[in-house]
Amino acid sequence: MAASVNILSALAGIIGYEAEEPLIFTRFFFWGFFAVVLAIYSMVYKRRALRNAFLFFASLFFYWKTSGAFVTILLFSTVTDFYIGQGIHDARSGTKRKWLLALSIFLNLGVLGFFKYAHFVVDNINALFGTSFQAVNYFAHWTNLVWDTTFIADKVLLPVGISFFTFQTISYAVDVYRGHVKPVRNLLDFGFYVSFFPQLVAGPIVRAAEFIPQLYEDFKLTRAQFGLALFWILNGLAKKMLIGDYIAVNFIDRVFDDPLRFTGFENVLAIFGYSLQVYADFSGYTDIAIGVALLMGFTLPVNFNSPYKARSTAEFWKRWHMSLSTWLRDYLYIPMGGNRGGSLFSWIMTGVVILMFTLLTGELLLPFLALSAIALFVLIANWWPPFRNMITTNINLMLTMLIGGLWHGASWMFVIWGGLNGLGLLVYKGWSRISPWGKSEHWFARFQAIAITFTFISFTRFWFRGRSQDDIEEMFHQITNDFGWALMGDVLHGFSNVMLVMLAGFVIHWLPTSTKQWYRERFIALPLWAMALVCVVVVVALFQTVTAELVPFIYFQF
Repeated sequence: MAASVNILSALAGIIGYEAEEPLIFTRFFFWGFFAVVLAIYSMVYKRRALRNAFLFFASLFFYWKTSGAFVTILLFSTVTDFYIGQGIHDARSGTKRKWLLALSIFLNLGVLGFFKYAHFVVDNINALFGTSFQAVNYFAHWTNLVWDTTFIADKVLLPVGISFFTFQTISYAVDVYRGHVKPVRNLLDFGFYVSFFPQLVAGPIVRAAEFIPQLYEDFKLTRAQFGLALFWILNGLAKKMLIGDYIAVNFIDRVFDDPLRFTGFENVLAIFGYSLQVYADFSGYTDIAIGVALLMGFTLPVNFNSPYKARSTAEFWKRWHMSLSTWLRDYLYIPMGGNRGGSLFSWIMTGVVILMFTLLTGELLLPFLALSAIALFVLIANWWPPFRNMITTNINLMLTMLIGGLWHGASWMFVIWGGLNGLGLLVYKGWSRISPWGKSEHWFARFQAIAITFTFISFTRFWFRGRSQDDIEEMFHQITNDFGWALMGDVLHGFSNVMLVMLAGFVIHWLPTSTKQWYRERFIALPLWAMALVCVVVVVALFQTVTAELVPFIYFQF
């Protein structure tokens, strides 16, 4: 009897949802889960319909273990966009197609907006107008009524990965509307595309045109692909745990949690270290996702391309979080007019941004000032068309970056971060036209361009990482008033292990692409026994750096 109770208890632990133990790549439970998935997959992979259905349900279980009852939100998004996509394709009327596309965008952004921005909007309205509105989690309220659960109804919680899968389903509806892809006719196949577990909660954002054709291809995994998959998994785990987590726990988090306890020099090191951490953490996740997907015969898009080698902010955003950057370009920047000029969409989004900044500043006069500026712009644009094109193009670019910042979280800190990156892009556009070194390949010209770009990107991350404006002011205070020049040697010595790991991380990042390709190919060419030995060595090294407290992936919060 006791044995049966223990078995049932263990089974409940495996199947049940525990918020403190999400199913993520850095937990042993995930690799046990993945081993079971591979074992069953090996029996069904030749039957495509069964294979896709199995991976869909495995992905739903993965999301259940990661986000609990929020799996119903994922299912809602999947089912609605499946039928909307079919309706768009089958509709004979152009008007009906537009209304169906609008419905998809409205539903997806409505769900995203409620769960991600409800408190943000309500808090700012209350601050501006002195009201006392409260955001209510109707999802939790209804769940409590139906299943007698005890979810908190006066707090709207954020489902993990909601920004990623809603953008993915929006792009599907848009691509069907544009005729770039035919709709998926099987709900289980479509569900697999939306929920594929390696990239579900932190990307990369997968386009329908890139992934859906793979649903109907036969499984193929060559010896070279197997080696490459293992390499990406080990590479991602090493980035995340050996570099990102180590420098975060032992230095970066301490400084950001209490900047005034540390010198300005330590604050500067922390912000540069954070640039390394966020790259190691996020690109590490996508490396693992790419490797795990490849073991099952599926190819995910590259999401990073050595971004800190960029010589300008424009190049940086072509190398960083590439699936989001290209998504914003194709589904936001270009529809607004891109570099061709403005559109009605541009002015609608301008109005939204003005409203946002009115909430931010509390200045009710701001909309009237903005309208006056727009009126002046219209007068000048009527007799000077080049001015109109220049301004509207820059407006489109700035709007894209502001919205990209807001995508990262319901905080003015992210909006400011996005705006600073937008300003960086505008300044670069102007400077590139007059720079005497813009096309120079001299090593010093490249060095200074990379150094300036990296410093600027790191500077903007004060607002990306900081919890409040007070934290940022404290860090700037230490940097400008208490830099601690005389203590620099003591700081480097006291945090010598952290500094060595940071140095190693940057050196590896800045290695030539040919060097990285060389050691990647050497690993792929190893015999299986040697490959297994490398895996053991890496796992042992990971064990040496595991912290008592789980360090979640940074982009899980988005």
